[in-house]
Amino acid sequence: MTSNTLSELVLLQAHELAERIRLRQVSCREVMQAYLDHIERFNPRVNALISLQAPDDLLAQADVRDAELARGEYLGWMHGLPHAIKDLSLTRGIRTTLGSPLFKDFVPERDGIMVERIKAAGAIIIGKTNTPEFGLGSQSYNPLFGATACAFDPSKTAGGSSGGAAAALAMHLVPVADGSDMMGSLRNPAAFNNIFGFRPSQGRVPFDDGADLFFDQLGYEGPMGRSVRDAALLLSVQAGADARAPLSIAEPGSAFAAPLERDFKGTRIGWLGDFNGYLPMENGILSLCEKAFADFESLGCHIESVQPEFAPQQLWSSWRTLRHWTVAGSLGPIYADPKKRQLLKPEACWEVENGLKLSASEVFSASVVRSNWYRAISRLFERFDYLLLPSAQVFPFDKNIPWPASIEGIAMDTYHRWMEVVIPGSLSGCPVANVQVGFNENGLPMGMQIIGRHQADFAVLQLAHAYELASRWFTRHPSPLLNQVLNIPESTRQ
Repeated sequence: MTSNTLSELVLLQAHELAERIRLRQVSCREVMQAYLDHIERFNPRVNALISLQAPDDLLAQADVRDAELARGEYLGWMHGLPHAIKDLSLTRGIRTTLGSPLFKDFVPERDGIMVERIKAAGAIIIGKTNTPEFGLGSQSYNPLFGATACAFDPSKTAGGSSGGAAAALAMHLVPVADGSDMMGSLRNPAAFNNIFGFRPSQGRVPFDDGADLFFDQLGYEGPMGRSVRDAALLLSVQAGADARAPLSIAEPGSAFAAPLERDFKGTRIGWLGDFNGYLPMENGILSLCEKAFADFESLGCHIESVQPEFAPQQLWSSWRTLRHWTVAGSLGPIYADPKKRQLLKPEACWEVENGLKLSASEVFSASVVRSNWYRAISRLFERFDYLLLPSAQVFPFDKNIPWPASIEGIAMDTYHRWMEVVIPGSLSGCPVANVQVGFNENGLPMGMQIIGRHQADFAVLQLAHAYELASRWFTRHPSPLLNQVLNIPESTRQ
């Protein structure tokens, strides 16, 4: 392979590659070898994939998948696809470090529910995707593996905490990617890398990796893809009830493998923008989002600016309390050991220390605020079918700084204040997608959130799919690194 060519196999969308494997037009070994070659060549540019498994072992697993096909055994749409799991999810026999030195040698004895399902669908686990320490912060750096770079500018961050997954997708290092989202971690890095990310409804993807199964309802696992169809197919594997996750939704995951086409004439969409000036936004973000309205309108949608009857300051207060509480619950035992505490990053210590100060009544009050927000957003859905707002408040920033200190001259008082725009979706428990909206003058990408009604996950995917066909953002703007290799004319990428 010459320096200015790439394997056709890594350029295919995941569902296209899966179909070639199913029809035995290409072998699983050929696919694995193509991806391994591509990873060796391009992963060092972004540092997205970590804990990669031995190539010979992966090729041997691909041979097993080929033998199964030869016997007429097809495990599912991911049969033979190389796949990397976010390094917060348990993977049996493969390191799960959580981005922390405390877990640098931790090899789980079991898989999480999502990983079980991905394996059962035929995927071959090639390694993990990089994440910040314990997933805290939307900048994927940690002392074990370093920082993950944006696929559009290696000097910038890929976002997080699913930054490794997003950059790997944008660089075609994997066909499709899983991630998780507590505070925008499936949306912010997707926006920073010009891909699609989807935070499902609360309970859509069952989760049992943590100690608590009832109280911690802020973070969920979900799919990312270079197309909405790819992400929906991954969700079809991830979703569905499991008795080990008592709050999981009963609807089977297979529902998300259905066709996404739908007529959107007359659809009502509410634009939340910057919450009437409350949220500071880097110059250019709002205008990119508003420019994208034309693509929605071309589908027959009507967009109207709207503000909820709810003070956004209350959302931030509720969020901080609930996040302090849940992080203190999970990391409190580690923090209590002085030797282990020294290995926690300052932001983790800050979360725990604030969480330990909370009273039960303060936590309850924060949950009441969250409940009232759900009631407020439900009232908006009586007028609108979907809601829109930006996916981030800044464009990708220097990967060597932990987080932006200010936005347009307004100081950020915490390590995550700069991504406050994702909180309305997170606290609602509703399904939220990131779709691409374009690039600033420096060639850095941005995205916009589509929020749907409670448990209307498929409807959000349908609108995102229709918008994707209208806008064609990923088709027109794959990673510039790949543009250079493929010699794609600039005129076709405008």
